[in-house]
Formats: sequence, C-alpha cells, structure tokens
Amino acid sequence: MTTLLQIQGVTKRFGGLQALTDVTFNLSEGQIMGLIGPNGAGKTTLFNCINGVYTPEEGKILFQGENVTGSKTYNMARRGLARTHQIVQPLNELTVQENIMAGACFGRENHNLHNAAEIANEVMDFVGLDTRTDQLAASLNVAQKKRLEMARALAARPYLLLLDEVLAGLNPSEIGEMVETVKKIRDRGITIIMIEHVMKAVMNVSDHMLVLDYGQQIAEGTPTEIANNPQVIEAYLGDPELAKKLMGDDE
Repeated sequence: MTTLLQIQGVTKRFGGLQALTDVTFNLSEGQIMGLIGPNGAGKTTLFNCINGVYTPEEGKILFQGENVTGSKTYNMARRGLARTHQIVQPLNELTVQENIMAGACFGRENHNLHNAAEIANEVMDFVGLDTRTDQLAASLNVAQKKRLEMARALAARPYLLLLDEVLAGLNPSEIGEMVETVKKIRDRGITIIMIEHVMKAVMNVSDHMLVLDYGQQIAEGTPTEIANNPQVIEAYLGDPELAKKLMGDDE
C-alpha cells in the first residue's frame, strides 16, 4: 500500500503543558484509522497539527511524501485534506447547499460557483441531505449538522478526511447510519482518521488504530490487538470483558 501520511516524532506544547510527545505513525491510502484515548489525551491537538491549525515544536508531518509541517490550513485543503469538528461549525446563515458549495470552492479542485453547485447536489444525495437543499443550516438538528459538516468536507474532494467525533450525540440508529456512510466514503478511495468515543462502532469500522494517553502514543495496531492490549485496557477501556464485547458484531 502507498503511504499517504507520515507523522514523525510530533511534539506539541502549550506553555508548560505537553499536549503531544513524540507521536509517530504511518497511514496507508484507503485505510480507516481509529484514533482513541481518554478526554484530554491530545487527539484533537494531533488533528490540529496535521491540518495546519498548530505547528508542532518538534517532528515532521509528511503528506503524499512532502513535508507539510506548519502549512496553513487553506494550503492543506488545497492539497487534499479536509476535516469535520467535534463541535459542529456550520455556516448558519447559508443554506445546506451553499454550505457544501463552500467546501467545493475552497477545496482541492478550486471550483467555480456553477461547478460547486453540481458537486453540492451530488454530495447532498450521498450523505442523505438531498431533501434539505434550501434549508438554512441553523435549522438542522444535531444529526443533520453532523452530516452537513461531512458533506462540506467531502465536497472539497479530499484524499484524507479527518473525522472528529462524528458519532457523538447521535442515537443508536443514527450511529448505524453514520457508520455505513463512513464505510461508503472509504469505498470511494478516501483515507480516513476517525476520533471517536463510541468504541464498538470505531473498533468495527477501523482497519488500524492508534491510542493516545496524556499526549503519549501508548498503542498501535489492529482493533483486535488494541482491545487485548493491557495498557489500553488500563488507561481507557477499563475492563477486559468490556474490551471483548467491543469486538462483537456492531448490530
């Protein structure tokens, strides 16, 4: 497999707080990586380093073989990286279609408004928002706003999609639908890193997993390896029997 993203010894500090320490991993094209760990472990900070919100004090970030450490967020979007946010950030005064058009206009392919509208229509259909075209983003419910953020990111035509807790706040049926959408995105050839606390879902959808705790990388491997890792169970999962259940059928 071709390596899409390389994180080499990334360290990030905020004053005296060590948010990330020497995080290192490779991500191959077409994979879903689950990024897990307790609250405050540094997961979103890692996303912010990857997409250019923060510049790490140490280490390198290579995307498609090029050193992009410290690149601006808009440059990363043009390179083919898109993300969603833990707290959804729709453009509230714009319609659903207009929100998604923004992703197409400022993403990898730099589309004009006419082409962006066509892409938005296609993406709305893909994520199940095709009946909400002219509805203001502010009027959507939580599940719809999560899908809107995902749609706006997809309209940017990314090679790599960072999903920050897209399942948070959803009911069980909505979680199941969103997981199926994530799988369909991967089937389109888009590589995904997925921060998630809904453990059964993320373990069943991920090809590979990385675990952070207090900014340190404590484990990496397949979902089965992670569920059986004593350090992960102690730091995050808490109970070996729970870990076994998490590896069961996602139904």
